[in-house]
Amino acid sequence: MGFLFHIKTKFSVNIQKTSDFHPKNKHKGSYDFPKLLESFPALAQFVFENQYQNQTIDFSNPEAVKTLNAALLNSYYGFSTWSIPENFLCPPIPGRAEYIHHVAALLEETYGTLQTKKQIKVLDIGVGANCIYPILGVFEYNWKFVGSEIDKQAFEAAKTNCNSNQKLKENIELRLQTSKKNTFKNIIQPNEQFDITICNPPFHHSKEAANQGTLRKNENLGIQNNTKITLNFGGVNSELWCEGGEVAFISNLIYESVHFQKQCKWFSSLVSKKESIKPLLVHLKKVKATHKIIEMKHGNKVSRLLFWQF
Repeated sequence: MGFLFHIKTKFSVNIQKTSDFHPKNKHKGSYDFPKLLESFPALAQFVFENQYQNQTIDFSNPEAVKTLNAALLNSYYGFSTWSIPENFLCPPIPGRAEYIHHVAALLEETYGTLQTKKQIKVLDIGVGANCIYPILGVFEYNWKFVGSEIDKQAFEAAKTNCNSNQKLKENIELRLQTSKKNTFKNIIQPNEQFDITICNPPFHHSKEAANQGTLRKNENLGIQNNTKITLNFGGVNSELWCEGGEVAFISNLIYESVHFQKQCKWFSSLVSKKESIKPLLVHLKKVKATHKIIEMKHGNKVSRLLFWQF
């Protein structure tokens, strides 16, 4: 397998930085509420004018955020039946679309052009009840997906979303992971090939840390002295935290990926915290993998995409 990126360094990091949305991202700029309300009237009950006379919603209200997502998927992708159970992760669609478009750019660079490969196949580790990455990848690029999930309720919810749309049903296969110790094992079948694996890992190291992160998020949204933890984007425990946080989770991905390097062209993961990068690069060096990092900055939010291959 050829190397596209080779970085000879102990800890200096070559990071491609972006300060705006990917050019192909449909969600650049502010939300187009007139467009959303026209195609999805159910959103109207949550929309109001703020002090600057701009239309917005209360982003601390989980039902409002969920309805906004449903409106976005309906207006921009023609998917009208998306839903998730209460308390499950409700993803910010513009940011999730960024991941998909950067993956497309990487694959285009890898293959010269996406048209040279008949069918791109992607593995989403931890597809979640929302099934958002496969949904976006299918509607934007006609990719095929396998989505793995360890939580049975999330698995069933994702299956409901896929089964409600024929295009999704034809291009997304969901597989239940029965082992808490494995990610790729039991999911990737013998002789099965993937162009890339993607993952949005739980990044907190404990439930308490997740709660503290939620409090900070709520404060940023203007919710002061809130005694009840309310996640504006939802999230059950398995979606928000794991022992060791994102470093432990992604490190496990890295070491397990060694055994599947002949079946996957690229591996990748979202990395939430800047300080997580250095320890992850140590692990990548140990397994002799090359890597690429893309830093995405949108407003005050900064996240990273880590790609690696052998």
